[in-house]
Amino acid sequence: MSGLLQVIALVTAVASGLTGGALFAFSSVVMPALARVPPATALPTMQAVNRVAPRSALMVPLVGSPVGCVVVGVWAAVAADGPTRLLLVAGAVCGVAAFVVTATYHVPRNDALARVPPDSAGAAGATGSTGEAGATGATGAWESYRPGWTAMNHVRVALALLSAVLLVAGAVRGA
Repeated sequence: MSGLLQVIALVTAVASGLTGGALFAFSSVVMPALARVPPATALPTMQAVNRVAPRSALMVPLVGSPVGCVVVGVWAAVAADGPTRLLLVAGAVCGVAAFVVTATYHVPRNDALARVPPDSAGAAGATGSTGEAGATGATGAWESYRPGWTAMNHVRVALALLSAVLLVAGAVRGA
């Protein structure tokens, strides 16, 4: 395996690990904390988080990881052999999948949540694009948003961390 491929795989693994770790903190600390406060507090707090997150340093590993995964996956598919190829390609697929979950599940729901007035009493349909039925007003919007968002966040945590492990294993094996 090329030394450059090994370096890119390890840097990408670090980015995937950082992404998974940050998202794990959200699943294990932030969302449970928000579940313990009234929806009238939780909803505007999550809206504030969702405004800050896309402009934060989290975007470097969150976006850098899938870019690195594409490079590693294609390069490994063409140039690596046997188990090294399998590990690197599988790690790359997991890393890209974590980003796809973010882009196709979390971003649309975050955008829909942003449109809900925190003090709304009857904003029926405000979360309609989230695919979650029955949400009316801020309380309903929050209660339909939180469980699904958190469950899918667990999925992207698992994918990002699995990506990191597989990329490291492939880089070490190919050394």
